[in-house]
Amino acid sequence: MNKPLIRTERNGDWLRFGVKVQPRSSRNQIVGEHEGDLKIKVMAPPVEGAANQALQKFLAELFKLPKKDIRIVRGETSRHKIVEIRGIEAEKLLAFIPQITK
Repeated sequence: MNKPLIRTERNGDWLRFGVKVQPRSSRNQIVGEHEGDLKIKVMAPPVEGAANQALQKFLAELFKLPKKDIRIVRGETSRHKIVEIRGIEAEKLLAFIPQITK
């Protein structure tokens, strides 16, 4: 299986990348890559920030980081978001994706 190409960049201590969120899913999961962004399904509806909170919680649990180390920097009302995570390197993010999407 080829490694998905997720565009990432450093912003100081933070790793920045795009996420396409699909709310109201049957479970929280990474489903792969979508146009250079990480595609993630969350169970929460896109109402009053519930899907954003679910996304932050899911990523924090996935990477074993506190929620304060996950932030949405753009796209709070859109399905296309820019997310930053403090405490991981791009290699860890990219290496982790195939394990989930197989």
